[in-house]
Amino acid sequence: ITDALSDFLSKYDEKKIVAIMGGHQLLRSDREFFEIALLSKKLTENGYLMVSGGGPGAMEATHVGAWFGGKEDKVLEQACNILGEAPDFKNPLWLDKAMQVLSNHPVSDFESVGVPTWLYGHEPTTPFASKIAKYFENSIREEGLLTIAKGGIIFTPGSAGTLQEIFQETVQNHYLVYGYASPMIFFGKNYWTEVIPVYPFFQLMIEKGKYKNLIVSIYDETEEILNELNRFSE
Repeated sequence: ITDALSDFLSKYDEKKIVAIMGGHQLLRSDREFFEIALLSKKLTENGYLMVSGGGPGAMEATHVGAWFGGKEDKVLEQACNILGEAPDFKNPLWLDKAMQVLSNHPVSDFESVGVPTWLYGHEPTTPFASKIAKYFENSIREEGLLTIAKGGIIFTPGSAGTLQEIFQETVQNHYLVYGYASPMIFFGKNYWTEVIPVYPFFQLMIEKGKYKNLIVSIYDETEEILNELNRFSE
């Protein structure tokens, strides 16, 4: 799996490979699902290869957005409305609604990569990822996913799993494990400063010199994130 994934990624500029992390419990019917999909769509259209954990929630939104790259935003919104009729993966029509959307739009001009794990066997893998690298060992999957996203990682609202990924990525960047630090972008100012106040913590640790080399930012708008990533990759 790792060899095949490496072969596939070799045709992309490593600084144009971007991951979106976030909660698996995000409902398809939530407005935030569409917003993440729209962000992924815009990044895809600007030459970024989008990757995620390949499961439901924010992960699926990443691949839905990439699938609709090059199409009008309203087409993506219509697709999300159809998906929202089966809001979560426990709904018996979860896969049926995905297949309905794919039947309506069977061809995509863009690729994306999902990196799920068998550890969470109860969570289905999204069919919108054009390439899937599914691992048995979640530790290998987690480390590998963070490693390939050398163009940056966007952290959307999530809980324990997303927090784990934030601090794993911090270690890679602090120690320049792969030669340079990549952007760590928090999507949702209120969530990451009030609900789970991780961003103020990072500001404090950077100010105290406990974390070095980090490229940390926080935004609410898609265009701001795109500009941040473009500044890094150019």
